Amino acid sequence: MSKVRVLLVDDHRVCRTGVRALIETEAHAEVVGEADDGEQAVEMALALKPDVIVMDLSMPEMNGLEATRRINALGLGSRVLILTVHGEEEYLIPVIDAGACGYVTKIAAHRDLGRALDIVARGEVYLPPNATKMILNEYRSSDDESSRLRSLSPREREVLALTAEGYSSREVGERLFISPKTVETHRSRIMSKIGLSHRAELVRFALKVGLLKQP
Repeated sequence: MSKVRVLLVDDHRVCRTGVRALIETEAHAEVVGEADDGEQAVEMALALKPDVIVMDLSMPEMNGLEATRRINALGLGSRVLILTVHGEEEYLIPVIDAGACGYVTKIAAHRDLGRALDIVARGEVYLPPNATKMILNEYRSSDDESSRLRSLSPREREVLALTAEGYSSREVGERLFISPKTVETHRSRIMSKIGLSHRAELVRFALKVGLLKQP
């Protein structure tokens, strides 16, 4: 199995060194490049086409949110995982809106980064467990969103909820006693019914309608 190719973006060299060491303790991942600001991150993403970009938020020249938006607009297939000192309360919603596929705080990196990297590399979305309550309080479902939610079957709602909680297709399948392929089929139908095209949008919709378990 080939390793996950990672581009590491942070304006602090010491921090990059520490995160690189942490990433490379994971046998499935290797750092193929480093950038120290958002502009360089966009250039290197275009040149290297990494599987995952581990992105800081606060950087000079171009911050991580803008860099994430620009990288997604390039259509490279690279997935952005935010790794930052900022708590979810301040930046999680803008990060989701920008199209990132995950959010890890640096204080929790030793515990969460490996799993988050696995999940994001598979095309899933990783959200910190303690972000759920904050998001539930933040979002309110509109009439249109409620109508789209009602169009989903009970099973599709289960798949949607587990996806929003950050579980992979395999993990969703284990919990619902169905195959990962069936999970992907359900997810595809969900996206078609509610008119979305990206998994990050799928997660954002689930958060907005409150289709999550209380932590």
